[in-house]
Amino acid sequence: MLRKATSVLKVSAVLAATTLALLQLQGCGGGGGSTASTGTLKLAITDKMSDQFKSVVISIREIRVVPAGKENAPDNDPGLPVVVKFATPKVVDVMQLQFVQEALGEVVLPAGSYSQIRLILAPNPTGQQPPVNYLVLNSDTSNTPIPLSTPSGQQSGLKILGPLEIKPGVINAIMIDFDPNTAIVVRENGDYNFKPTGIRLVRMSDMLTQFGSISGTVSSAFNDWSSATVSVKRRGTINDADPIATGRIFSNYTSGAWQAPFAAFVPPSSSTVSYKTFISANGFIPYSSSSVSVLQGKTTDLGVITMLRTQ
Repeated sequence: MLRKATSVLKVSAVLAATTLALLQLQGCGGGGGSTASTGTLKLAITDKMSDQFKSVVISIREIRVVPAGKENAPDNDPGLPVVVKFATPKVVDVMQLQFVQEALGEVVLPAGSYSQIRLILAPNPTGQQPPVNYLVLNSDTSNTPIPLSTPSGQQSGLKILGPLEIKPGVINAIMIDFDPNTAIVVRENGDYNFKPTGIRLVRMSDMLTQFGSISGTVSSAFNDWSSATVSVKRRGTINDADPIATGRIFSNYTSGAWQAPFAAFVPPSSSTVSYKTFISANGFIPYSSSSVSVLQGKTTDLGVITMLRTQ
């Protein structure tokens, strides 16, 4: 059942790149220095609200993209194009990135298929030095930083799964959707670890100065749908053939069902344009929502979407 758009409690900064668990976006017009055999990737990041965390801070040393077929390459492989390399690690509190996008970098790439974006993080120091990747709980009035365990984040990078298609001759706008509710896992020993499938790529028609989101949770109680593609199209005076935002999400078994949340970022609706959401997964009946409106700085929540197997 469709719930009314819910107001965001705070509006800060957003990291813009591709979120749906990993959503694939269409390229937008404009050369940006690209040619018929290359395309420009523009990457940014944003964040989903969380009642559990006051801060989630990461320190990014470098961002690389991984061409299809090179998934097992180390992060220093010259075949992995560098989006940006920071002389001093870029410190980002993702909890300050709600409905505001912060650009991470852009690069001209050969057109084609890419399987990952890797966030290579600075290591947390040993000894008594404060951590550089950490969280602060909302319930903690003393604001004590709790180290985030990111072992792969320093060696091979946090691997944010695609696919990601770089279309030639255009700007390809990708938003990294950091969902702290699924990207951070509490271990039995009390440690907090990153779970990369909680960080998703969402492809958009362009970098957005103003936007809202469409969210929901894809679920199946009896069958693992593994991964699904979520796409959003405009309906009204504009009827998209290609989605205005798209990405891929990955299921996890939790609370008795295979499920995963998603979010798609789109410009606010107008009096003549609304949005429909489409979900497809192998072996399941395709889903299509009713047309919904999206407001600036707010989330339109589609609720739990139950996927049904094909007969």
